[in-house]
Amino acid sequence: MSAVAPPVVPSSLQVYNSYVEDPKWQRKFTIIWCSVLGFAIVVSLPALLLSIRNGRALKGFFGVSEDLSRKGYRSVTNDEKLARRLGRKISALWSAVNSPRLWAPPHLKLNAGQLFILAAYLAIVLVCIIKDAPLVSNPNRAGFLALAQFPVVFLFATKNSMLSLLLGPGNGYEKLNFIHRMAGRLMFLAACIHGSLWIRNHLEFNIPILGQQKETSGVAAFSLLCIIVLTSLRPVRRFFYQTFFVIHILTFVAFFITICYHTIYASPWIFPPLAFYGFDVLMRILRYRVKDAVLVTPDDQLTMIRINDCDDGWVAGQHVQLRVFFSGRVFESHPLTILSAPPSHSCLSNPGVLLAARVHGDWTRALNSYARKEQECLLPKKQSDDIERTGTPVQVMLDGPYGGSSVDLGRYESALLVSGGSGVTFALGLLDDIVGRCVKLGRSGGEVTRRIEFAWCIRSFGHINWFAPMLVDIANTAAGTSLDLHISIFVTCLCDPEAVPDIPNSIVTVSRPSVYSLLNDLSTLPSSSMTSSDVEDEAAKSRVSTSVELVGLGGGIAVCASGPESMTTEAQNAVARLGMARGVEAGGIALHTELFTL
Repeated sequence: MSAVAPPVVPSSLQVYNSYVEDPKWQRKFTIIWCSVLGFAIVVSLPALLLSIRNGRALKGFFGVSEDLSRKGYRSVTNDEKLARRLGRKISALWSAVNSPRLWAPPHLKLNAGQLFILAAYLAIVLVCIIKDAPLVSNPNRAGFLALAQFPVVFLFATKNSMLSLLLGPGNGYEKLNFIHRMAGRLMFLAACIHGSLWIRNHLEFNIPILGQQKETSGVAAFSLLCIIVLTSLRPVRRFFYQTFFVIHILTFVAFFITICYHTIYASPWIFPPLAFYGFDVLMRILRYRVKDAVLVTPDDQLTMIRINDCDDGWVAGQHVQLRVFFSGRVFESHPLTILSAPPSHSCLSNPGVLLAARVHGDWTRALNSYARKEQECLLPKKQSDDIERTGTPVQVMLDGPYGGSSVDLGRYESALLVSGGSGVTFALGLLDDIVGRCVKLGRSGGEVTRRIEFAWCIRSFGHINWFAPMLVDIANTAAGTSLDLHISIFVTCLCDPEAVPDIPNSIVTVSRPSVYSLLNDLSTLPSSSMTSSDVEDEAAKSRVSTSVELVGLGGGIAVCASGPESMTTEAQNAVARLGMARGVEAGGIALHTELFTL
């Protein structure tokens, strides 16, 4: 007797099995974002290899340290110089094509490239939730996609991430955090779809919402997720950061525990976030340093912090999380940019880790008040202006360094450093670094920089004195060399013009700068006033090899902008506009913006 095959149920009559079909969409979503991320890493590979070659990639990986050898940058071989010249045209063409990506609409803090990434991510999540899913009758697909976003949320949130290392310098957590925020909101959206539709079904069929473990734990998990999202809104982060941070950590721990009680399908997606967070904690432990420091207050609006015995383990433009042990505020840490280059090539008369905290908020105001009071107790009458004798001794804890510039100024013939307010700390560190590399180290790293425009926009003439000694040191170092350094200070408020210090090769203007005008002037080739032979003669006088692009025209422009959102947005739009028009002619325009916001 032959066996008869069982009848096949038509697909239209089959019951949708979400526990079989929905995990497939989790895997599809994971494959898509991992593939895109892998492509980004491959595209960043040349920059990563170059940063590894010149020692920038792993600098500070294990925190700041003491440099007992005082070794500088290594020399560049002739093969590397040739490869750099051959790649200039390709770099210029890519810069011109890539320029539209930098356009930034106002008030969004995102450029066109970042907006495209977020739109693509949103589309992928929605397609994976909606495609062939009976959400009204069985909304489990949205819940599965909420779980699948756990790794994305944590990968782009941790300060110490292997992703930042693979993408190369200048791609720290502060540059990737916008994806973390988007993933968190879409995870909340998926949870809302999943929870609200199940509540609707329970009400329709008169099923209790609370009582059973699955329903009760689901409502509890969703409530915790609501707390996380609401306390992560920008006003809360900005005005109550410490409260936000504590709630963020505690509620995510509770959320992970609760979601595991809600569904057995959650546990596989929790292990990657735990690994990411564990790596972050381990690296923080390795980077923590407790050091002696000195606080100096030029006035009641700024506090300078000089940290002793830290002269290596960072590059210009990086920042640290600083914790100062004073007045019971041990548990508060704040990001501050290192405004100097490493002592191996710094132009400052007193190099080292130097930080500046502008009074803006209760912590910086309390720090300034504490330093001033302690200084009055130690020295009722100031006997000297020396920072080590008049400062207030404290102990600090460092976590870092983090971040940094994605643009190596030494690879470009011209550099524009534009900053506003306290954002000058970032630009000043880059200026100290590039002048030191070109002058003190004799371009041993193959630096081709010839022209530097340093523009600083402030509200008061008196603020110039905060960093005037450092600008004087750097300007004196660059004077009489192959570097053409020009310092422009723009003051937006006409008050106390007598307070302007004497800084070599600088000009102070009562106006607000136009980044596009500065960039346009810098991109104008100097052939009208100086021929190639003149440039070669000047380079020969400075004993710089004329085979380097230092003597070439159109050797590229590096733009670094730091400060208020309006200034960084203007810089992005200026580079996008000029890059499309004259990017190839200028040899390529590279941009890095530094806007640290909560």
